[in-house]
Amino acid sequence: MTEASDAAAADRAVKTKHRQMWALGDYPAVASRLIPELGEVLTRACGVTSGQRVLDVAAGSGNAAIPAARAGAHVVASDLTPELLDVGRQLAREQGLELEWEEGDAEALPYADGDFDTVMSCVGVMFAPHHQATADELVRVCRTGGRIGLANWTPQGFIGQMFAALKPFAPPPPPGSQPPPLWGDEAHVRELFGDRITEVEARTRTVRVDRFERPHEFREFFKNCYGPTIAVYHHNAADPAKTESLDRELDALAERFMNNGAMDWEYLVFTARVI
Repeated sequence: MTEASDAAAADRAVKTKHRQMWALGDYPAVASRLIPELGEVLTRACGVTSGQRVLDVAAGSGNAAIPAARAGAHVVASDLTPELLDVGRQLAREQGLELEWEEGDAEALPYADGDFDTVMSCVGVMFAPHHQATADELVRVCRTGGRIGLANWTPQGFIGQMFAALKPFAPPPPPGSQPPPLWGDEAHVRELFGDRITEVEARTRTVRVDRFERPHEFREFFKNCYGPTIAVYHHNAADPAKTESLDRELDALAERFMNNGAMDWEYLVFTARVI
């Protein structure tokens, strides 16, 4: 095999693992029960209006795609994991909304240059392993003068800190991949897009999560519903001591952020126009 074909095979293997990871558990429950407002916030920040052509990248079950469709836009919801698209399709159907649900890789989007008025992602593209390739694709498929909008967990916020807690227990990341919470760092995102954007607006917000009265309730929910957490527990399943240590780490993290049964999870909303 050539070096190029080796790299392509390795990339396919990584994407297969990502697809399988996000199919674990019940991510739609995480989106609908804990962070339903994020999609609405991002849709408003992007100024989505009736008649626009909108692409939601790494859309999952439609946290942002469905509100964009509700605003009257023509929406394409793209994701690597078909199981999540199936849930989103059903949720949209229940609300009487028409969207296109299409399987696609954020690092190689199957759309023409300048195909969309708005390209958005709600805590989705941050999990694509190659940040620059992903940013390049977001710009490519957005028309000149169109808007890119992202909502991503910050490194210092709760979910960013959760990934830091998981890291010592997780298998080594693929070569060339970057940590997802970097997408919640404004300077990092600006560097990815460079001089291809203008009218940048970036601010941190928090979403209040009050579904858990005790730290262990959060931990158990994420052990059962959140793909990345489930995958790390699977990786340590043969070592009870490590599993117990991971339990303690997640409990301690939740306790640190919890106040009277509620946590505020920080995220960055980043919007810009394509030049």
